Amino acid sequence: MLIFPAVLSHLSEIGRCGWVVISLTVDSLFLIVTMTPTDVTQWLINAASAANRSMGFMMWNSFLALIPFVLSLWLFRSQGSGYRRPTWWIGFAVFMAFLPNSPYVLTDIIHLVGFIQEGAELWTVVLILVPQYLIFMLIGTEAYVASLVNLGLYLRKHGFGRWVLTVELVIHALCGIGIYLGRFPRFNSWDIITGPHRLFVHLAQALIDPWSLTVMLVTFVVIAAVYWPLKQVTLALMLYARSDVRSLGLPSLGYSLKSDAG
Repeated sequence: MLIFPAVLSHLSEIGRCGWVVISLTVDSLFLIVTMTPTDVTQWLINAASAANRSMGFMMWNSFLALIPFVLSLWLFRSQGSGYRRPTWWIGFAVFMAFLPNSPYVLTDIIHLVGFIQEGAELWTVVLILVPQYLIFMLIGTEAYVASLVNLGLYLRKHGFGRWVLTVELVIHALCGIGIYLGRFPRFNSWDIITGPHRLFVHLAQALIDPWSLTVMLVTFVVIAAVYWPLKQVTLALMLYARSDVRSLGLPSLGYSLKSDAG
């Protein structure tokens, strides 16, 4: 079968584009220093135009990515989060429906690759587009990590700590499916309500299609690989913030962070 080689080839192509951009950054900075004021003005105009092309979908996707994070604060960190009323379960369902939007931003790197393939100016790619995309992807990915960290702390607080890793892996897999449905057949989170029949028919077909399953598997691996180190960084920052809170004599949130670092 040629599915795995094709996927690996695509990932390799993206990786090569990234290394080319990084290797040429220093040269680009040197060339900009030697530009005339007129050249700089024209470059700034072109760079602003290129950045603006991505701003619309970046703002929308960032908004969608932050929805589950905000919900996680209410569901898992608020004072009344231990009372699982019907409204809590509705909120949790919305949380799960929108959660794939957070790691989904990683797939938007294809737009950056598209800019490079279209022949965008090297300086624009290195100094404008790459930082823009990195910030955008970090916002979405960190929203995903923080959401799952909040969920993990909630599970530990209520005596389900041994299930944290299993829950994380299941959610990574579900997000892999969700990202596939969003990137290729272009479904949205709200299609669960507005078009459930079409959504589930397409999902059933995808789950028996080798290419679709391969995409989901690769997406799962990428999410898991990105999630683990960012989780450690997030927990370390939370511990650091808590130490500052204690030094100021402020009340803590009542969660144990150290046990969730695994």
